[in-house]
Amino acid sequence: MSTDNGRLTPASKKRMPPELSILMVLFGIAALFEVLGWFIVGQSFLANMSRLQIIILQVSVIGIIAVGVTQVIITGGIDLSSGSVVAMTAMIAATFAQDSNWPKIIYPALVDMPFVVPLAAGLLIGALAGFINGWLITKTKIPPFIATLGMMVSARGIARWYTDGSPVSGFTESFTMLGSGLGRWAPVVVFLLVAAFFHVIMRYTRFGKFTYAIGANPQAARVSGINIDAHLIKVYMIAGLLAGLAAMVAIARIKTAQAGMGLMYELDAIAAAVIGGVSLSGGRGRITGTVIGALILGVMLSGFTFLRVDAYYQDIIKGAIIVCAVVVDQHRQNKRKKTS
Repeated sequence: MSTDNGRLTPASKKRMPPELSILMVLFGIAALFEVLGWFIVGQSFLANMSRLQIIILQVSVIGIIAVGVTQVIITGGIDLSSGSVVAMTAMIAATFAQDSNWPKIIYPALVDMPFVVPLAAGLLIGALAGFINGWLITKTKIPPFIATLGMMVSARGIARWYTDGSPVSGFTESFTMLGSGLGRWAPVVVFLLVAAFFHVIMRYTRFGKFTYAIGANPQAARVSGINIDAHLIKVYMIAGLLAGLAAMVAIARIKTAQAGMGLMYELDAIAAAVIGGVSLSGGRGRITGTVIGALILGVMLSGFTFLRVDAYYQDIIKGAIIVCAVVVDQHRQNKRKKTS
């Protein structure tokens, strides 16, 4: 016997792991860009190591956010505030990360602070934003779409108001190591550690089982004794905390924080999760699938740039891919209902 999200499956009916099929899609897309590269621009897409490094580094920030968003979607919710939370936490935490050689707009006396201070500030602010999202959804019964939409607008406003729109630069060397340490691979290491940690949490702990149970059938989960409100607040806090962590990694890498950063990050994170097999209906999906989904998204965006496709067309194609992924998921849901 084998298990699929906690359900027993006869050995005779073993199916191919969903991650394997998503991985095949990733290889297929990479191979397609390789062929198109030789025909259209006369270059190899895969043989350029610097391009592959950029893809992995860019995917890391979105991937950290997507790990949190995946858990929200598995509960049947949605988080539209991730990108704005990234901007808000980045702007506030960045003012605690400056060294004494740069002019400070906020807190002039607080300079050369240990990197744990801005890091803790970013994580706490992100978790607080997630707590507010979860509290609004569970206590006021506002739909997740509306609650996180409100946070999206408010957090972006706070990011602009905090320094009156001025960017923040001049970080301490210890803080920038979070984004440029380990030979520039620090963001990748952080992403892989986050993904591995929450993969274990979702697969093998009570927290993960409760998350899947709430997304699959909230009423049954409530009858089973799960405190749905408290659990949902935890899930949204984790999503906010990971958005804050992604912000820290991003500004440590580019060495500046701006109120406009993080635009569309929430949609990229949702797209990574959906492409990776996470069902928008809730109750299904894996962190490993999201990791591969983020890689697919990164390869596609880099491939379009490599083929010199206009940015407008890239957004159109990305939107179409998200819709196709949702249609495929809906088809699977309908097929599963008919066979059950």
